[in-house]
Amino acid sequence: MNTTAKKILILSANPTDTSTLRLDEEKREIQTALKRANNRSLYEIVTSSAIRVDDLRRALLDYKPSIVHFCGHGEGTEGLALENDLGQTQLVSTQALASLFKLFQEDVECVFLNACYSETQAVAIHQHIDCVIGMLTAIGDRAAIKFAVGFYDALGAGESYDACFELGCASIDLEGIAQSDTPVIKIRRRSYHTKLLTDAAKAVPANSLTKNDDMRSDRSRGQNRSISVGGSVTGSAIITGDRNTTSVQYSQVSSATSDVDIRGELKVINQILAKLSSSDSRKIDNAFADAEEELDKPEPDKAEVGKALERAIDYASKALGFASVIENLKPHLTKTVAWLGSDWHKLLRFVS
Repeated sequence: MNTTAKKILILSANPTDTSTLRLDEEKREIQTALKRANNRSLYEIVTSSAIRVDDLRRALLDYKPSIVHFCGHGEGTEGLALENDLGQTQLVSTQALASLFKLFQEDVECVFLNACYSETQAVAIHQHIDCVIGMLTAIGDRAAIKFAVGFYDALGAGESYDACFELGCASIDLEGIAQSDTPVIKIRRRSYHTKLLTDAAKAVPANSLTKNDDMRSDRSRGQNRSISVGGSVTGSAIITGDRNTTSVQYSQVSSATSDVDIRGELKVINQILAKLSSSDSRKIDNAFADAEEELDKPEPDKAEVGKALERAIDYASKALGFASVIENLKPHLTKTVAWLGSDWHKLLRFVS
């Protein structure tokens, strides 16, 4: 066993009361993709089948994976389908999954949800994990497997996660399957990208690193990776850029309020909070990255920016010494609230 290799934890669940999926084939194809890769020494695959809730928690604790890959059924806002002790469906809620991955955000770089309608879970988990992949709608077995193979082929070649995502989508297109717009990615470009490419550069020639680092219904073949347990399945898509890639570019845009440079104010607020010695510093960074990501959209949702900022300041306010930065924070937070609107005056409680 290579103790320095990044662990890829592949979890699968196909409860007896759901349609049969080709999960063993998916796992085998992923293993084959990485086994033939130039960078195979950088990764170690661990698999676990018939996953129950306890198994999920224990696997994260035992293996401390860098990548968590789930293949199975999804039920949109109802959650993901794991198994109970009888092998039947036990749905795990979106909030529960997000709360779980919050506890492992120092280890997990990427969560790959290869299940129908899992975009809802991807958005929630992305609050804590830098890269999360999910599915906008239903996706068939064949498309899901081809997407996974393309992703891991690229990973084994030393590509960044967003490039792996694009190669996965291209793999669906190459098979003539009209589902390449189903996968979505939520990503922040931060330290793990640099480490990923640095590690890869040690194993392969530099000219192989060509990319910039800055869910399942194939009706013709295979099973649909969704289940129906009543209620409606809905999800709000967050889509910008090429395909369904949502990314942080940090490019300058004009704000809706001409006298407030919202990006500038958020940058200053972030710099002020960064001076604090907070145990939640990564969560604070994630929150500001979410705000920047929203601002990158053609029509940013001010409510989403406000929520991200509120989350960041709430974490920071628990740090020792927060009182000492209030005076510096106040004018910038006041201008930011002016841009956000009257509904966000509540943020001023942090500096009053």
